[in-house]
Amino acid sequence: MLRVLVVALTTVATTASASGLHVRDADTIVVDGTPVRLNGVDAPELRTRAGQDARRWMVSYLRGKSIECDLNGERTHDRWVGVCYADGEDVGAAVIAAGHALDCRRYSGGRYAYLETPAAKSRIRRASYCD
Repeated sequence: MLRVLVVALTTVATTASASGLHVRDADTIVVDGTPVRLNGVDAPELRTRAGQDARRWMVSYLRGKSIECDLNGERTHDRWVGVCYADGEDVGAAVIAAGHALDCRRYSGGRYAYLETPAAKSRIRRASYCD
């Protein structure tokens, strides 16, 4: 039953028009009504200036792009977990390479670690659950 639900949600979340996308923060986007937590991305909280800057960057980055998400079947709070692509480019990789987030090794297996910028590592406090 869960597998069918995940497949259905994956289908719902695979494409979005500009009107079907909402950016909550730099590690959570809502695609066609489905909240998706970007797997392996550790972005600063919105209550911080860095978090607000990261959200603004994400809104600008995703504007006008086709969004596809591959969900892994896991959930955290109200969000499905997955890797999303904007016009074929990994959104998590892009936000980390732009210096607005860090790799969350616990969930990414370190796949984004090489993209972390020195400025982001000195400016953003890594979440304790990412170590």
